[in-house]
Amino acid sequence: MARKTDVLICGSGSAGIFAGTWLAQYGVNFTMLERRPGPMEIGQADGVQCRTVEIYESFGLSEDLLREAYHILEVCFWSDDGEAGIVRKSRTMDTENGLSHMPHVILNQARMNGLMLGKLDSLTGGEKRIEYGWEIKKLEIDEKLVGDPHSYCCKVTAEKEGKEEIWLAKYVLGCDGAHSTVRSNLGYRMIGDTTDTVWGVMDIYPQTDFPDIRRKSTVHSAHGSILIIPREGGSLVRFYIQLPPGSQAKEVKLADLQNTARKIFSPYKLDFSDTYWWSAYTIGQRLADNFHKDYRVFLTGDACHTHSPKAGQGMNVSLQDGYNLGWKLASVLRGISPQSLLRTYVLERSKTAADLIAFDRVFSRKFSSKEGKPGEFADYFVKSGRYTAGFTAQYDDSELTDAKGSKQQLAKACPVACGRSRASVLNSKFVETQQEDIPDYYWPVTGKWRIRDLHKVYVDDEHYNSGHGYAYEKYGVDPEVGAMVVVRPDQYISRVMELDDIDGLHVFFQGCLFSDIASNGNLHL
Repeated sequence: MARKTDVLICGSGSAGIFAGTWLAQYGVNFTMLERRPGPMEIGQADGVQCRTVEIYESFGLSEDLLREAYHILEVCFWSDDGEAGIVRKSRTMDTENGLSHMPHVILNQARMNGLMLGKLDSLTGGEKRIEYGWEIKKLEIDEKLVGDPHSYCCKVTAEKEGKEEIWLAKYVLGCDGAHSTVRSNLGYRMIGDTTDTVWGVMDIYPQTDFPDIRRKSTVHSAHGSILIIPREGGSLVRFYIQLPPGSQAKEVKLADLQNTARKIFSPYKLDFSDTYWWSAYTIGQRLADNFHKDYRVFLTGDACHTHSPKAGQGMNVSLQDGYNLGWKLASVLRGISPQSLLRTYVLERSKTAADLIAFDRVFSRKFSSKEGKPGEFADYFVKSGRYTAGFTAQYDDSELTDAKGSKQQLAKACPVACGRSRASVLNSKFVETQQEDIPDYYWPVTGKWRIRDLHKVYVDDEHYNSGHGYAYEKYGVDPEVGAMVVVRPDQYISRVMELDDIDGLHVFFQGCLFSDIASNGNLHL
């Protein structure tokens, strides 16, 4: 007998977990099938963008993340200096001042996922939504049922220990990686190319006199290039190593990585106390030729975009796919928004993925020791800092974002369609309220004892400590004029409006919410 679920998530990687957490937060029924026998134990990804830390903050997990992670503060650039070997040519701060209130950190993907799984369990009351050991075999879509938003039009066959079962779902998410079975069943292809350059990666406990071994560093020499990423815990370090021309990824051995690293580090000594994990790969930049099927099946993460790992984008962009799609699916399934809202996932994330592929091609080429002029990579790294921190994704106009209809001049530092904001109240002559004037919506009666508990908001008012009073300047808002900024659940800015443009606000919400919800004042998503 087939099992029914509103959403079937194929794969429990970063994208799947984030989509599932949104669904759990909205109380939507879903099931996640994972091929592995249990949660991820060793994660390949480790770079955590400032933007990603902000996303973890939105789920109340940033403190745990920051406590366990290694904080990246600066980047050092080393290059060949003839007979002297490599020398440090420059250093720079890793993230420009004021870009985010959160830092760039390093924490392995297994632990990142573990934090989210803990959140997921708390939202479901401990009810297990992830079933391990299931391999997706087949996906079918009943085209006759696609037009009915309440239909279970997706049929997925999965196998565990030789036994097959069938799931019926309203929606299916393909979060099953670069070799996605979901994508293959849809007949979609990955379009792009693979370079001849072979890279190795290894997590090691090094013994070395190299002075920047605990700093993020790039090393370019006549023998190749290395990207050094210090890992959490105080001792573990990751090397991304460019291997000599003619290397074949399948033939690379650990000794090859170690010998190449020693040559690149000359004149510094390098030995290895232990190797925790290693691999070799060729750089491939590919994009799926379609991100959805009938807006009932969606591809996310590596299932629809692959690239090199050196810019630290993979896990971050993948989880942001799930973060983007999850709340939209939940809004549709809870009857808050029309099904057409799901089109914005494809519009927004396919563009983000294409931009990522284009960036990665340039980044990988410039990182190669055979390309460019001395110092060129360091200059490019600094210029691309906003992108690698996760703050340059710009979504096109849709029912969720309205740059053309916005009055951007009212809040110059709050660009529409950019994920840079959270709810704030700037105190001025426009907002001079007493506590008893606060609307009940922001002063709810909650908890066992039915006590009023004020929601916390940021206020640009006098403070006992120094450094207060700059919020207007930061957001680019004239305190004599004010501004109303509409922010999406995923923290992207939808629209900038005049403070008293209530009619315009209702018109905007009628584009992304059902009319009865948009007009009755209950706009909470």
